[in-house]
Amino acid sequence: MKQKNLYIFDISTPRQMQLLIKHFSSGLIRMSRKINYPSADRNKTPILEVLQKHIDHTVEGKVLEISSGTGQHLAHFAPNFPKLTFQPTEVETSLFDSIDAYADDVPTKNVKKALFVNVMEDFAQWGLAGDFDYVINVNMIHVTPFSCSIGLFKNVSEALKPKGLLFTYGAYANNGVLEPQSNRDFDKNIRLKDPNCGVRDIQDLVKVAETYGIKLVCIYELPANNKCLVWKKLMENV
Repeated sequence: MKQKNLYIFDISTPRQMQLLIKHFSSGLIRMSRKINYPSADRNKTPILEVLQKHIDHTVEGKVLEISSGTGQHLAHFAPNFPKLTFQPTEVETSLFDSIDAYADDVPTKNVKKALFVNVMEDFAQWGLAGDFDYVINVNMIHVTPFSCSIGLFKNVSEALKPKGLLFTYGAYANNGVLEPQSNRDFDKNIRLKDPNCGVRDIQDLVKVAETYGIKLVCIYELPANNKCLVWKKLMENV
């Protein structure tokens, strides 16, 4: 087996900086393509535990992730469901390299290359078949305008098979109540940056989802005052 060399550089002098650049140029040193968000590392296991309650790992199936971010979540989920095929998607193409890097390292090799998806576009433009068993959406709803939530449910209703499940994760209010204070502060900070965004009320989402034949079936309380919501598509599209 070929030994890998580990280089440690003191770059406090111009000479050491030149040496570092030389090694980068020669290909001896490569920056990781993976982007790491500590919050994703913290929440990926609690979300996985919810998925394991609802996903049948013994049969083949297809999973669509909308707004995959860095790719950390699917890389953590996929090895636990080797019979499922996972399709990551993202609107920010600058994240594709990170998503694909995580996918490449999944030992079960069941995560596909990232695709561009904009929830504001019709499903027909996504280039995907409407035969997914599950859809996952993490931390998108509160950082996007409400029109994106409408687009999410509208398009998921076409992406999912009848009785397929949608999992959404993030901070939520419920019946006009947002607890605790840290979530109210979080919501305030989001709205200061963009008044069109903010923590959504579950009941407002329920109204939108029901318009598209999707029903809320479970609410899980997860660490850091977040929730995982489980939704089910009830019928064929009309």
